[in-house]
Amino acid sequence: MRPDVQNEIISIIAREAVLEPAEVRPEMTLDELGLDSLGLVEMIFAIEETFGVTVPFNANEPTQTDFDISSVGAIVRAVERLISGGGPSTAVA
Repeated sequence: MRPDVQNEIISIIAREAVLEPAEVRPEMTLDELGLDSLGLVEMIFAIEETFGVTVPFNANEPTQTDFDISSVGAIVRAVERLISGGGPSTAVA
């Protein structure tokens, strides 16, 4: 994982979960972080704006997406793929 991408995503997730970035670890799930559905959507918007990518995400069915949101680390890897033009991944962290 690229540290710059990981740090920025952790900052975004921490902000939406109302936590300090130091409290967010790559293996944590969004449920463990207490991120609700509105926070999830806000996180996706912030990622898109920050990195200039389009996240393939369906807010109505978040588990039926090509964008892996199973953990913080999975989100980082998925964003790195989008940045590099590799598209989404369904790999699990």
